Amino acid sequence: MHARSTTVMGRPGMIETGIAHVQDVVMPKVRAMDGCIGLSMVADRTSGRCIVTTAWRDEDAMRATASMVEPLRTQAAELLGGEATVAEWEIAYLHRDHRAADGCCARITWTESDPASIDRVMDSFRMGIMPRVEQLEGFCSASMFVDRASGRACVTATYDSTEAMMTTRNAAMGLRADLAADTGTRITEVGEFTLAIAHLDVPEMV
Repeated sequence: MHARSTTVMGRPGMIETGIAHVQDVVMPKVRAMDGCIGLSMVADRTSGRCIVTTAWRDEDAMRATASMVEPLRTQAAELLGGEATVAEWEIAYLHRDHRAADGCCARITWTESDPASIDRVMDSFRMGIMPRVEQLEGFCSASMFVDRASGRACVTATYDSTEAMMTTRNAAMGLRADLAADTGTRITEVGEFTLAIAHLDVPEMV
C-alpha cells in the first residue's frame, strides 16, 4: 500500500475553513476514486501547517489518480492560503491500539538514512521502538511511511489527547535517539498536530 501526503503552510485563521472543505468536499471525491483506502488530515492551528494524507491500494492506483487529485489539492491550498508540497510513500507499518476519537493528537517525525539501510531502519522501528511506544500513556496508533529511493521516512504516533502527547515528549525523544543510534538515522524534523480528520482506513500492518 502507498500514501500521498500534501503539506500546506496556510494561514492560521483559515484552518477551520480548510478542515471543513477537506471533510465535506475533498474526502468524498477522493474516497470515490478507484483504489483509495482512506484520508486523514492533521493541523497545527498555531502555525497554519496542515498535512492531508491519502492512502492507496498500491502504487499504480496512487499514480493513476494523480491528475484527478491535483485540482482538489490546488483548490484546498488556495483556500488555506498557502502553497502545497507533495510527497509519496510506501506504507511500511501501521498498528492501532484503538481507533482515534475527537481530540486526538499526532506527533510526526521525519527522518533520513542511507537508502541501502532502509530495511534495517524499518526492522529496528518495528521490533525495538514500537513495543515501547505501545506502553506510552494515551497511545492510540502508529505508522511508518518510507521512500526507499531517498532513504526518507515519516513516523506518526497518535495519542488520545494533547495532555497525553505532552506527557510523552521526553520518552519520545529518547526513542528517537535510540533509533538514530541503532541505525544511523538522522532526525530531520518533529512536529505536533491536532488530528482533524481520521479516516485513513489502512489495514493493520505489523
